[in-house]
Amino acid sequence: MLADLLEGARLDAEQRSQTVPYEDLLQRISHQAPVKLNATLRERPFGHGLLAEIKRKSPSKGHLAEIPDPIALAQAYEAGGATAISVLTESRKFGGSLEDLEAVAQAVSIPVLRKDFITTTYQVAEARAFGADLVLLIMASLDDELAASLLADVRSFGMTALVETHSEEEVLRAVALGADVIGVNARDLATFELDKGLFGRLRHLIPSESVAIAESAVVTVEDVGAYRDQGADLVLVGEALVTGDSPEERVKEFLSI
Repeated sequence: MLADLLEGARLDAEQRSQTVPYEDLLQRISHQAPVKLNATLRERPFGHGLLAEIKRKSPSKGHLAEIPDPIALAQAYEAGGATAISVLTESRKFGGSLEDLEAVAQAVSIPVLRKDFITTTYQVAEARAFGADLVLLIMASLDDELAASLLADVRSFGMTALVETHSEEEVLRAVALGADVIGVNARDLATFELDKGLFGRLRHLIPSESVAIAESAVVTVEDVGAYRDQGADLVLVGEALVTGDSPEERVKEFLSI
């Protein structure tokens, strides 16, 4: 599954580059608003923060929500107290788009993450060109040389990388890379199975100066509380927010635990 997602994202980016060359992205970046202050990722008045996700579907669950107005959803997240917003831009399996990213980035004052399967400098530049403040880098899809190169690209545009891991080995690689923000995803991207205890087992490997994010396997307020108790600085929540009736109130609930 991961290989398919990576190949699809690469092909789609390659196709876009035929229409919008890299140089055009750089020109667009020069007219972008400044990157939103990512120091806000460390400001957690509730003791933990929420990375609230805009996601229409997933390979594991299929259709989740229509989300005809991503701006309204993003603003509800912000009103609820979310620390940052994750926007899926992968179109084939997740139903996202760069247009979603751009619309959300312009509509909120908190940092916005481009969540996609990034393997090229072009995709990193796209992220900034469409307003992203953070970019997802998945260690399972990158060797150390490419990961270091992409991290340098992310930083060169003033953005921050959320370096996602799924094992002890990957966390140690992310730490060696000097990642400022490290996520542990409970969902195995090869099998899509969940391991709710993974973050807790790996948290001690993440340096205290890095932001530690627990990703996936959140259904209830208690799930968020468990991650907080295990040392999560931020908790990524998607499905539980997009499938609920009131995302703003749901965000407040997740922060009040």
